[in-house]
Amino acid sequence: MNYKKLGNTDIDVSTICLGTMTWGEQNTQEEGFEQMNYALTNGVNFWDTAELYAIPPKQKTYGKTEEIIGNWFEKTKKRSEVILATKVAGPGLDWIRGGGNQYDEKNLNEAVNGSLKRLKTDYIDLYQLHWPERKSNFFGRLGYQHKDENDWNKFEDILNSLNKIIKSGKIRYIGLSNETAWGLSKFLELSKLKNLPRMMSVQNPYSLLNRTYEVGLAEVSIREESGLLAYSPLAFGYLTGKYRNGELPKNSRMKLFGDQFVRYKTKNGQLAIEKYNEIANKHGLNFTQMSLKFCELQPFMTSVIIGATTMDQLKTDIESVNINLSDEVINEINEIQKTYPNPCP
Repeated sequence: MNYKKLGNTDIDVSTICLGTMTWGEQNTQEEGFEQMNYALTNGVNFWDTAELYAIPPKQKTYGKTEEIIGNWFEKTKKRSEVILATKVAGPGLDWIRGGGNQYDEKNLNEAVNGSLKRLKTDYIDLYQLHWPERKSNFFGRLGYQHKDENDWNKFEDILNSLNKIIKSGKIRYIGLSNETAWGLSKFLELSKLKNLPRMMSVQNPYSLLNRTYEVGLAEVSIREESGLLAYSPLAFGYLTGKYRNGELPKNSRMKLFGDQFVRYKTKNGQLAIEKYNEIANKHGLNFTQMSLKFCELQPFMTSVIIGATTMDQLKTDIESVNINLSDEVINEINEIQKTYPNPCP
């Protein structure tokens, strides 16, 4: 396994992060336990979850994933071996604390305490804001349209609230998710000016089909040591090749929930997938592993979040750290990106 520092901390996290959002929906607790056992044995010390999980979000499965992880911690007594990341849900879901803005002091404390209880731990290593409270571009939105609004918590107030929680010992570090270059920069600026906790990471989408992170956020990540935790590196499985020719395998994510994730079904996306698959075949590479390794190699990357529903998938994903991509492969990938730039943002 390979490791990188989390932000400017002294914490070494595996460059493969165990994603957990299917546990409690597509995966049972027993299967989650098997994944955690295998991942930790094979050097994956970084796990990501959220109070919102399992996915797709439903009131009846809210918190289920954290509960499964907590039960594993209780059973194995291996909490100290894991760098654990979770998230507080953003606004919009009325069954989570009324659905309004979530990042005031009251809601943040309630969310943290709820996660700690479900996770059966007394601390969280990385606590992330799942998505912005303000109107912004996330979850595949493009074409920013500005609207003056004042109904979201000020960044400084959020940092002050999180600072109190850090001082209480309940969380160690903080991060963002689905954030923009402006948002990350503003948080970092306030941290410096006000001597407040800094955002150590940004969890945003990144894959061969969506390299928009490179446009503005990559420079901020590198210069400010606040790296990317890449989610959807396989574009919900499209970059494994299993959905080629319109096939939707039984119990696959797109077969079950495809109508909720239409951003991966674009015409140019399908054309790009075919081209990337050809590169993998030409060079004798596993398509899944090539897709993940390309993400891991990026200089702004801290860790690549994988999400597997079977043990075979998990093993293939983790093994991606051990393959090499030649300059020729990378150059060919970049040529496809020029022809089909970010077809599935």
